[in-house]
Amino acid sequence: MHKAGFVNIVGNPNVGKSTLMNQLVGERISIATFKAQTTRHRIMGIVNTDDMQIVFSDTPGVLKPNYKMQEMMLAFSESALADADVLLYVTDVVENPEKNMDFLEKVQKMQIPVLLLINKIDELATDTNTSGKSGTSSKSKTNSQTRLTSIVEKWHQLLPNAEILPISAKNKFGVDMLLKRIKELLPDSPPFFDKEQLTDKPARFFVSEIIREKILLYYDKEIPYSVEVSVDSFKETEQRIDIHAVIYVERDSQKGIIIGHQGVALKKVGQESRKALEKFFGKKINLETFVKVDKDWRSSERELNHFGYNPE
Repeated sequence: MHKAGFVNIVGNPNVGKSTLMNQLVGERISIATFKAQTTRHRIMGIVNTDDMQIVFSDTPGVLKPNYKMQEMMLAFSESALADADVLLYVTDVVENPEKNMDFLEKVQKMQIPVLLLINKIDELATDTNTSGKSGTSSKSKTNSQTRLTSIVEKWHQLLPNAEILPISAKNKFGVDMLLKRIKELLPDSPPFFDKEQLTDKPARFFVSEIIREKILLYYDKEIPYSVEVSVDSFKETEQRIDIHAVIYVERDSQKGIIIGHQGVALKKVGQESRKALEKFFGKKINLETFVKVDKDWRSSERELNHFGYNPE
């Protein structure tokens, strides 16, 4: 028999969902940075074997929306509750378990298998032992285990029907065990996608995500959250890909920051993006980037649909 199913990853911002997604899929499908609200779309990554297909979905972090874009991001997360065969609810060792209870109450009512993943358990350990040498003392291990037990108990009260698995996505601890459990829970089914397919997203999507990732890394404060990237031209030949991309911001002052003095900042983003794109596509990349102001893009449904935020 062949197994196949949708395994959807949900949770609050900055708990490590995208890092986990990339580890499970074995490819850098989702942007993973130290900044919250990195993922804005629902992104599928597909794992295939001869007798199995797992369709993973990374989703935006659950939050109380303040503008139209965040409303659509929440819709992506809520849509992941509707079509999952297995749900992965990701938290970490510092998060308040009762954060965003409205969403959690929907998870409580689900009839499908829910795996509650307590991520970043490596952060429970200390860096030095009692002798001052590198490592973890037996006392600190005991304290870590006590804290983990307390976290597990709190989550068990909130999601009594969920299986709870401590993991460290960054260090791959528990990921193989998680994958094994997912395989056990998948229903019998033919594949939903071609066995050679890695994701449901087109090449242009990953171009815009890679450029946005560099902006997340190189700019501070509100700049990364006011930015969207559109790929206006993507022309591929056997030897190279020519790309024309536009970086949208909300204000003229943000445009100046993105470009930088004498264009230095934008040039750096372009260079780093090109390197990452050449690694991603395995081809020479010719990348041109431009910056435009669109004052209402985060609040305009028409603009957001253009940028692919419609969850339907």
